[in-house]
Amino acid sequence: MDPAQRPNPTDILSSSPLARWLRHAGGDEPGKAHPTWPWYRVIWLTGVDYFSTLGYQPGLALLAAGSIAPLATAILVLVTIFGALPIYQRVAERSFSGHGSISMLEKLLPGWKGKLFVLTLIGFATTAFIVTMTLSAADAAEHAAKNHYLEPYLEGHQFAVTVTLLAMLALVFLRGFREAIGVATVIAVPYLFLSGGVIAVGIAELFAHPEKVTEWKGSLESQGGTWPLLLASLLAFPKLALGLSGFETGVTVMPLVAGDVGDAGPAHGSAQSATRPGEEPALHRPLGRIRNTRHLLTAAALIMSVFLIGSSIVTTTLIPESAWRGGDASGRALSWLAEHLIGPNFATLYDLSTVLILWFAGASAMAAMLALIPQYLPRFGMAPHWVSHPRPLVLVLFSISVLVTWMFDAEVEAQGGAYATGVLALFFSAAVAVTLAISAEARQEKKSAWKAAPYAAITGLFLFALINNVVDRPDGLLISSAFIGCIVVLGAISRYYRATEFRVEKLAFERPEDEELFNQLRGKKVHLLTVKHTETGFWKHRKRIQQYYKLDGPVAFLHVELASDRSRFDSTIYVRVGRIGENDYRISVSNSVAVANTVAYVSELLDPIAIFLGLTQVNPVTQAFRYLIWGEGETGVLVYQILLRYWSYTPEEDVKPRIFLMSD
Repeated sequence: MDPAQRPNPTDILSSSPLARWLRHAGGDEPGKAHPTWPWYRVIWLTGVDYFSTLGYQPGLALLAAGSIAPLATAILVLVTIFGALPIYQRVAERSFSGHGSISMLEKLLPGWKGKLFVLTLIGFATTAFIVTMTLSAADAAEHAAKNHYLEPYLEGHQFAVTVTLLAMLALVFLRGFREAIGVATVIAVPYLFLSGGVIAVGIAELFAHPEKVTEWKGSLESQGGTWPLLLASLLAFPKLALGLSGFETGVTVMPLVAGDVGDAGPAHGSAQSATRPGEEPALHRPLGRIRNTRHLLTAAALIMSVFLIGSSIVTTTLIPESAWRGGDASGRALSWLAEHLIGPNFATLYDLSTVLILWFAGASAMAAMLALIPQYLPRFGMAPHWVSHPRPLVLVLFSISVLVTWMFDAEVEAQGGAYATGVLALFFSAAVAVTLAISAEARQEKKSAWKAAPYAAITGLFLFALINNVVDRPDGLLISSAFIGCIVVLGAISRYYRATEFRVEKLAFERPEDEELFNQLRGKKVHLLTVKHTETGFWKHRKRIQQYYKLDGPVAFLHVELASDRSRFDSTIYVRVGRIGENDYRISVSNSVAVANTVAYVSELLDPIAIFLGLTQVNPVTQAFRYLIWGEGETGVLVYQILLRYWSYTPEEDVKPRIFLMSD
């Protein structure tokens, strides 16, 4: 077995029944291809996240903008159609396996600079998704607690109901979540019909009582002319950014979108390199899937825009301020209208539908984190292996969501700033990724740099909105900073404890003859000598060792060349094998991220007679930093430690190679 594929001692999920249960995926088998559906069915999976914001968006818009809420919402709609939509259509073109804008940035910004940027964005993304869960559950609890029939039983128990909904969500994912498309359709479609009915009745009420519109216009006129109102609406727009929350999910579900016959997803195995900056490697670009995902994003944006404008108009004109500012309409503006315009029975049905879609929006956020976190943190070496298992991660995320719910006392309005910060940070990162990709593509094709100007302008708009929101409501930045800090600190600890892993994803031979010759050397047939330099130093190195040791057999000189990007935790190494003279061999390894780990990995594959490793007299602290940052350091001692750790949990009883540590 390849040593890199053996169980790892850092994985706490060993062999107990509880450990086996935690290791179980609870869903589809890893690596199993997903079925695909037409985009007009997948849209509802995006919609449970996007459309569910109607449960709290109109009420929060009133709190943020008051009587100018419809004007601020109109700006939100313009940003949606002419800002967010073009950006994410570009993201879909380059990240067609559903990894989103963060994956694009990782490709566009290699090295530690890119890794730190990605880790920062993961912190903001975690904020957005965690608060999606907690805010949606809190709003669902508020809809239930203020319902005409349930209020006597649930009033005053907002926190308990919210935590119960979060626990139910965690139980679903612990058991294994399937049939998401069907469930999303059953939940989202009735919710939109019911919401549309409430809005339609509200508009009919305005036609029946035009004085309501006249009163609203009067309140606008009392606040100044056109330009002051426009400026106030623009400044209020960042607080309404919650209404943009579905686009990242729209890209995440791309693998589920059916394309044309012959569409290929990301290549596995012999993938060709990406042809455009920030694009994923693939056998060929899945044009059908990309086109249909663009249809999905466009349709979702247009549907939501109509509902945002309609809901904002009816809630602003028909709900008195005493009701939405801390009253019964707080957090449930459309439900309040349903009860007062249609009746308690319809309002109960609408509340039930709202609770379901808000709860399922939390499921969408949980699924996004279960895909996002294992994709980056374990691969960066910044999380233990058990993070890749869904069930332990679900328990961790549930615990965090309960803590956040407790911090905000399960209040919807209190979480709005944190949610908007996370959402705007994701949009800003997507805009940055697209701008960088378009700029690099323009340089690559020797076209005008102005090609990226529209996307740079959108980037500036999202940056303005993000800064405005952070200044006005810094709690979102504080929570995101806490997540980022935890990721960096725990990531550094993880890299420390995982430093003695092999850090090799897989081995690839450059030529068929390399593999044939390498296999001939396996099994106590050669002495392994590590060398820093090229062939000119091989004979000198052999001669110096023979002064002190008897080499009874051929020697394989191993030279390791480090990759240009050593911020990665593991990599695919490429091996070339050749003969030196009549009996000796040369093994050249390239694209390594750490010399000592690669030497240990190759030696375990070869099973040599003995391993000769050099020592230096450099300060150990300096060597430790060189190893952690650049993959270099005291190779001899590290190889010895890595092999000892590996041998401690491998049951083989064959004779281990002798290890000689020599001072330079």
